[in-house]
Amino acid sequence: MRTLKLVAVSAGLSSPSSTRLLADRLLQAARYRLAEQEYAVEVEVIELRDLAVDIAKNFVTGFPSEALRTAIDTVTGADGVITVTPVFTASYSGLFKSFFDLIDPAALTGVPVLIAATGGTARHSLVLDHALRPLFAYLRAAVAPTAVYAASEDWGSGGDEYTEGLPARITRAGVEFAELVAARPDRADEDDEVVPFEKQLADLRFD
Repeated sequence: MRTLKLVAVSAGLSSPSSTRLLADRLLQAARYRLAEQEYAVEVEVIELRDLAVDIAKNFVTGFPSEALRTAIDTVTGADGVITVTPVFTASYSGLFKSFFDLIDPAALTGVPVLIAATGGTARHSLVLDHALRPLFAYLRAAVAPTAVYAASEDWGSGGDEYTEGLPARITRAGVEFAELVAARPDRADEDDEVVPFEKQLADLRFD
């Protein structure tokens, strides 16, 4: 049985936080779908608030702490990544952006990523397509079609005949993300090494 590793990155600042709650719900939906397909699933959640000082020191010194290096390796080694950020000033949080600024631009190439955000009002929902999706497109990740935004009022609403509720959006996003994860080849089976273009040029020999 193939074992898949899912990692959620939560940029919530409080404990408990709605950001972490959304991350847990999305992980649960994806894990349930993969279990239906008879995959073994390992899950891990990275709380960025616990790494805030380490992230700041990395920018000053240029060197990650052991805890930060472990977190980065965990994200880049996952079969699928769920990212959830609170919205500040109509965009992702500075802590969230700073963490992903430390990840090599090629490290998430082709990795399925599910984007999500939380905020106090539904007016900030466009952050998903105006900020988060371009960020992970730059990192060349395979971003899941459905993104999830949860405003404060969404947590107590199951939706109606005109509006899809938060539980349904979480389920749909989790299923789509799980399908991307399941369809991606096992990293251990990827025999073709990607050689950077600079190295290819350096290796050229002219007669």
